[in-house]
Amino acid sequence: MSPLRGISLVAPVLLIAVAVRGDEPRRFPTGVSADGRYLTADDGKPFFYLGDTAWELFHRCDREEAERYLADRAAKGFTVIQAVAIAEMDGHKTPNAYGHLPLVDLDPARPDVKDGAANDYWDHVDFIVERANALGLTIGFLPTWGRYWHDKVRDGKPLFNAANAETYGAWLGRRYGDKGVVWILGGDRSVENDVQKAVIEAMARGLHQGDGGKRLITFHPTGAQGSSKWFHKSEWLSFNMRQNGHQTDYTGTYDHTRPDYDLQPPKPVIDGEPLYEGHPIAFKADRNGHSIAADVRRPFYWDVFSGACGHTYGHHSVWQMWRPGRDPINAPLLPWTDALDAPGAGQMRHGRRLVESRPMTARVPDDSVIVVDRVPTSVPGAGRYRFVATRDRDGSFAMVYAPVGRPFSVHVKDAVKAGKVRAWWFDPRTGRAEDLGEFANEGDRRFVPPAPGEPLDWVLVLDDASKGYGPPGTPTAD
Repeated sequence: MSPLRGISLVAPVLLIAVAVRGDEPRRFPTGVSADGRYLTADDGKPFFYLGDTAWELFHRCDREEAERYLADRAAKGFTVIQAVAIAEMDGHKTPNAYGHLPLVDLDPARPDVKDGAANDYWDHVDFIVERANALGLTIGFLPTWGRYWHDKVRDGKPLFNAANAETYGAWLGRRYGDKGVVWILGGDRSVENDVQKAVIEAMARGLHQGDGGKRLITFHPTGAQGSSKWFHKSEWLSFNMRQNGHQTDYTGTYDHTRPDYDLQPPKPVIDGEPLYEGHPIAFKADRNGHSIAADVRRPFYWDVFSGACGHTYGHHSVWQMWRPGRDPINAPLLPWTDALDAPGAGQMRHGRRLVESRPMTARVPDDSVIVVDRVPTSVPGAGRYRFVATRDRDGSFAMVYAPVGRPFSVHVKDAVKAGKVRAWWFDPRTGRAEDLGEFANEGDRRFVPPAPGEPLDWVLVLDDASKGYGPPGTPTAD
């Protein structure tokens, strides 16, 4: 069947509301799969990294606020919370909510620890880490924001050097190595010279000295960069992290995830900082305005379908825990407590459930299953309207992300190795699945998303009908 003569599937046969699981077991990432493609939890099963950026959580939130935030993110299906011990907003010299500082005399080799409970900076960090773990949340633990090893912040020098970075890392590793944490080095800075690289290497070495090598380590870079640029072959780097940045276009931004996936030796990759919800697009609010939920949904599917082992969401008010009375960074639109319920945050779990509803361990990126249109900038498209695809390497399922209601065709025989195929539309906004029924796998087939001509995104799911998979987004064993 030729691409242009394929049968269009438009009307749904059955509409299914997909439930979200509650009371999930506590699972923390501790390993990498043998093929280097995904993270594994302490139970040996795949772990989907669904992160939220809460950079100022330790620094700006009191305990009541931290509990409110963590409970909300756990309820919304997040699995990782990214927070910084020595935070960006002058966390080295501006006290936390209880008047405590992290270091003695700004010396990373001397964490400010006092006898007794709940009376120093690190007691507060302890509380948040333990509360997060109790809710099943892993802390993506940044020992420091990048400015403190990269910029001249005291006496014309950075706070960190290789010696005190290793000492500090070893202390952190001993204190938190038995907790549900992932170490994230870096903090929005590039490595520009051998001195800076030595600081990062020393901190990684210290962390593993302290935790006995039990916890994963990655590196959070500045915009449009990835950890692979400096550390891909470093033994301590468990998985690569990118900051694809605060843009709306796939082209030149989120298309950087696939090259990291293709590196050898293979390591998992994740976008640790895409466009935040409510953020000035490309930092130019006067020209581009502020992002909305659709702008943050697209990067989820662009990244994950391009091979990422998970994804990180962020809201521009939440990362800085902004509220009236605090100096705003880049014009946040509303207080962080209101931003918790921004629609994009709640929609991230739908993407996670979709991926988890099909076997995760053999999933590979494969845009070649999308039939290239006579006008390629239409399909697979470019900019905000780029289509991407993923499939099971064994041929049991395939998924195509359509960011816009534009008809497209799929090389179904290349995507699914089965005589009969069952098709579904999955709605990234609601997590609902529309059952399109079964058809014979005879060749290329044309599909029309449920909202033709509209800037609404959809995921086409194609299954080997004999597998009996449930509706996309419902739990299944891998």
